[in-house]
Amino acid sequence: MKPIAYTRAARLPELMQERILVLDGAMGTMIQRCKLSEADYRGTRFADHGKDLKGNNELLQFTRPEVISEIHEQYLAAGADIIETNTFGATSVAQEDYDLAPLAYEMNVAAARLARAACDKYSTPDRPRFAAGALGPTPRTASISPDVNDPGARNIDFEQLRAAYYEQAKGLLDGGCDLFLVETIFDTLNAKAALFALDELMEDTGERLPVIISGTVTDASGRILSGQTVTAFWHSVRHAHPIAVGLNCALGASLMRPYLEELAQAAGDTPISCYPNAGLPNPMSDTGFDETPEITGRLVGEFAARGLLNIAGGCCGTTPGHVAAIAAEVGRYRPRPAGLFSALLAA
Repeated sequence: MKPIAYTRAARLPELMQERILVLDGAMGTMIQRCKLSEADYRGTRFADHGKDLKGNNELLQFTRPEVISEIHEQYLAAGADIIETNTFGATSVAQEDYDLAPLAYEMNVAAARLARAACDKYSTPDRPRFAAGALGPTPRTASISPDVNDPGARNIDFEQLRAAYYEQAKGLLDGGCDLFLVETIFDTLNAKAALFALDELMEDTGERLPVIISGTVTDASGRILSGQTVTAFWHSVRHAHPIAVGLNCALGASLMRPYLEELAQAAGDTPISCYPNAGLPNPMSDTGFDETPEITGRLVGEFAARGLLNIAGGCCGTTPGHVAAIAAEVGRYRPRPAGLFSALLAA
């Protein structure tokens, strides 16, 4: 295989071999801390919208962009090399719940611009920062019936997902993102629609961006929600030649460890990413999760010490404090070597 000539984030492969890169933490946790009201979500533009909008975090790029920019900057100041756009639910499929599907493209453009501006503010020649266009799983699944009485029922199909992901990715690309992150994958068929759309978009535009793929093991079964083991999941998506593959969400670091080890063994030729939750949910906690930054940092540091990581960050319940602790811990270790990946760089 020939080396991939990336038109954006071209230094990312080289940097991933020099050190473990740090991803940001949870966006939702930080927005929750701001205690925004329905009026904050509506602003003036959506003051008369017919549905409640509180909780539609992706709408804040329009109504409270300064909140999103501040969160991005806090993570960058904490040591993040890569920050995610605030677009986890910014597909037309997800925005249908709020009757805002027509805004999906504009929403992604705005989010990418905010993230890229924050990266520009913190980047230096020796320490570039990267904006990852985040593509979430959508609230619908192509593999699982929403009706317990009808196993064959579906509320979305591959083509609908592909079109929605293409629109989202085009907005992220036009807004200036440096790479794509297909994350929190609980249904591999949804992910394959996203990867198909990304490949189609890059063929159409001539741009070639790195892609990170991150699955979600939902419980102690060691499988994603649509039934695949971690190894089977990897073999279903490896054709996309991601710059990294990993796991995020659902589990804290201690419970995620055996599945990360399985993935690292299965994907021996590809760098590994990991951004776990801050332990188990705890509604009494300020962040909604149990682990302090010190605990999460130590656990993720143990992954780095075992040679499992190339990219590390945090998911639900993590804050800039967690990311700073993760950065301090993983900075003590070399990144995981990836045989074929290194060979491609040297070719």
